[in-house]
Amino acid sequence: MSLQSSNKPGGGLAKRRVIVTGGARGLGAAFVEALAAQGAHVVFGDVLHAEGQALADRLGGDVHFMPLDLADPADIDSFVARAAQRIGGVDAVINNAAITNSGGRFADELSIETWDAVMNVNVRGTWRMCVAVLPFLRESSCGRVVNIASDTAMWGAPKLLAYVASKGAVISMTRSLAREFGAHGITVNAIAPGLTEVEATAYVPAERHAYYQQGRALTRPQVADDVTGPVLFLLSDAARFVTGQVLPVNGGFVMN
Repeated sequence: MSLQSSNKPGGGLAKRRVIVTGGARGLGAAFVEALAAQGAHVVFGDVLHAEGQALADRLGGDVHFMPLDLADPADIDSFVARAAQRIGGVDAVINNAAITNSGGRFADELSIETWDAVMNVNVRGTWRMCVAVLPFLRESSCGRVVNIASDTAMWGAPKLLAYVASKGAVISMTRSLAREFGAHGITVNAIAPGLTEVEATAYVPAERHAYYQQGRALTRPQVADDVTGPVLFLLSDAARFVTGQVLPVNGGFVMN
């Protein structure tokens, strides 16, 4: 693996071939837009077909949408194969897609069906996506995996157990996969955002938004652009020797 590539933080992503899951809206869409602005070749997937296609049509160029259901392992394999064919390989994946489903319920109010649905998408789906892209990342000179976790797993958010447990699993998987994938020169890291003001968090009660804002060292609402920069950094050559790490991006609500 060459060490002569660009060292610009967040830069050097032009022509990088990147997959983004859950890219039709919210943080995922912000990642897709930021990558497009950097000149990357992007394929993003989502179960929100109309929203995904509309975003791809708006951005144009080297940004492509393909339907993706992380709850279906066969669909993951098919998606990755088609994406790699479309953009000529894969240099990086951002595992952003997730479902919540368990918000507002105590542990004894959760159904087994809800628990399994969250785990199948957030945990099994992330694992299977990493496995599906591995052959392509091995062939890349700049293989990167960025998993989107959550700071809820770091402070133990109540009434959100299935989601919190799933994101804790993503954090643990990140560390284990970093050791496994490192033999191929592939870095694996995680971002743990705080509560971010996007449409996907509209369901969150106002008191939880206030709790976050009051508890942050930076006492303002968190927006999507606060998260895109750290993700671009982890994809860049500036982070080529950073792996197995979890970076809380939450304005100091949780500090490592």
